[in-house]
Amino acid sequence: MELALITAQQVAVLFLLIGTGAVAVKTGVLKPESKQVLSNLLVYLVVPAMIIHSYMMDFSMEILHNLLTAFGLSILAILLGTVITLLLTARHKDQRTPIFRFACIFSNAAYMGFPLISALFGSEGLLYASAYVTVFNILLWTMGYGFVSGSSNPKDVARSLLHTPVLYAMVIGLAVYLLQIPVPTLIAQPLELLAGMNTPLSMLITGMLIAAGNVRSIVSNVHIWKLAAVRMLLIPAVCLAVFGLLGFQGMSAQVVVLLECCPAAAITSVFAVQFGHDESFAAGSVVLTTLLSIIFLPLCALIITMVM
Repeated sequence: MELALITAQQVAVLFLLIGTGAVAVKTGVLKPESKQVLSNLLVYLVVPAMIIHSYMMDFSMEILHNLLTAFGLSILAILLGTVITLLLTARHKDQRTPIFRFACIFSNAAYMGFPLISALFGSEGLLYASAYVTVFNILLWTMGYGFVSGSSNPKDVARSLLHTPVLYAMVIGLAVYLLQIPVPTLIAQPLELLAGMNTPLSMLITGMLIAAGNVRSIVSNVHIWKLAAVRMLLIPAVCLAVFGLLGFQGMSAQVVVLLECCPAAAITSVFAVQFGHDESFAAGSVVLTTLLSIIFLPLCALIITMVM
């Protein structure tokens, strides 16, 4: 119950930040097109800094074991989501299908997930979250990229992976942690300051996205509600059940389930624009699932404290 209350409070804080981003766009303080610049700053600088900083801790065999467990559970969770989504969409192939599949399988783990994990579990939780995001990015830029682009060209996939800074941050972080490389204060402090930008920056971007969308038309779209039900109810419920049956408990399992409860990935809208899919459907899916997360994320936290 305590974890659920902390989550509810943290989600409320996040939505105040989201509201700030939305108001800033509505009042002209920020331009809607600025979200791409802020997003690049987040993806290419802030999140990698946060991941490296999360690995700067004393070595522990228990934490290493939990980290490896988090990797395994992350693979299992995302693959479960993939199987569920493909089964549900096997007979419904239309112009929305690629975006529907992508948005259901890939959550907004870095934007919405990392701030929550940091608040609930601290640096150790971020360590396990970074394992999830590493698996997430590898699958997003291979399988997910194939879904939305229609291409399975190995060169395109390899090029996408090589432009994913989170993977490089993970390698550096693992080296620092496993080899216990001392990081001087001159480097550690800037990393910590950059890491602290993740929550406000990611929420401002989310608010800008919401401000640019037509909320009234979004909430009346039945297909977006179906997507939200799969993304935020069905997939997390199946993951929770499978983890329970397999006997996985503790912080690493809780982190993975919470990240699976997050709304649809913000990059869904970017891919819709890039590859000529239904842009309004993609943006609406991100906006609605983000708005619903204020209910479902605390609910997810409450359930995992009861059963895990």
